[in-house]
Amino acid sequence: MKQNSRRTAAFIIARWLITKEFPSNLLPQDGDRAFVQDLVYTTIRRLRALRFILGDYVKTWPKGELEALLYVGAAQILYMPSVPDFAAVNETVEAAKHAANPSIARVTNAVLRNLLRHRAEIEAKLAAATPETRESFPSALARRWVARYGKENAAHLMALFNEPAETYLARRPTATDSEPFEKVPRGTRIEDLPGYAEGAFIVQDPATRGAVELMQVAPGESVLDACAAPGGKTVQLFWRGAQVMACEVNPARRSRLTANLVRVGAGDVKVVPALEGLGGFDKVLVDAPCSNTGVLRRRPDARWNWSQDKLAALVKLQATILDRAAAFVVPGGRLVYSTCSLEPEENEEQVADFLARHPDFALVEEKSSNPLETGFDGAYAAALARRS
Repeated sequence: MKQNSRRTAAFIIARWLITKEFPSNLLPQDGDRAFVQDLVYTTIRRLRALRFILGDYVKTWPKGELEALLYVGAAQILYMPSVPDFAAVNETVEAAKHAANPSIARVTNAVLRNLLRHRAEIEAKLAAATPETRESFPSALARRWVARYGKENAAHLMALFNEPAETYLARRPTATDSEPFEKVPRGTRIEDLPGYAEGAFIVQDPATRGAVELMQVAPGESVLDACAAPGGKTVQLFWRGAQVMACEVNPARRSRLTANLVRVGAGDVKVVPALEGLGGFDKVLVDAPCSNTGVLRRRPDARWNWSQDKLAALVKLQATILDRAAAFVVPGGRLVYSTCSLEPEENEEQVADFLARHPDFALVEEKSSNPLETGFDGAYAAALARRS
């Protein structure tokens, strides 16, 4: 029997609210995946605004199945214009009928129909709300962006991060191909594209090119990718003829890295679980764990994981990884540090602090991608040369 896609989405939301697992790991692999992903990601992106609106239509705040079903239903009505109103209500109520408590379907039906009747005033209320409420962002993160970019640009950035991400394919660079990135239509199933099984391309946003370009690898050079999974930059370095070693400490991510390398014919890349015992390398890449504030279109859940304390912990972790990785750069070699964050503590300030601790390194060049300017993901990269 075919599973109701709204029920699948509600189950994922209910589980995510409790566990904060990566939503992408919970998505189904069947034909409904595209719709379920769109619904789940829209719900997570718009969570604060949905709470803001739904609070007017429930006497006491629901938990569990009912909370998830109301989020999913409201997300369709308010933020998914391609879904007809009757389908949003009827299919979500049908999903609610499978709940253990029969009253859940009645409440779901009543609340969703109320949203339809009051849509105009709901839209007016959202328009009058603060940008962080309307665009559904944590206040602390919104305040940082207002201070850095100004109120108008911060609001534009938050709105941009509520749009579905574009998907790009990266192919092996050639002497005649100045633009190796190709945008594919939304909803495309990547596995069905010609060349997927043969490893003709990887999925990668053009913002990642900054780090790869700063590596300036030459054929035959020894390269360490110190935080390699899922392997996009590893593949790019392999394509350029480098002798790459890829390190990934997380077992699940290491398995994914290995599978990606095998698919594109990069099985010769040696994958290791730790840096201990390695020798020196001409080039070292540290694509560090970060707050993901540059990729919130792809990681809608990351905004709800953000806090000042978590940022401070990430900055400390990044510094530790950088210090360890620097020891593997041979004299005259190059260290490239990169993130998909917009936060200066993780980027320019992190590099400045590293250089203060390591006078044998010097800054060569920095590159960054601001989504407001490029339309791509947010990213930062810095090339650091070790003195001979």
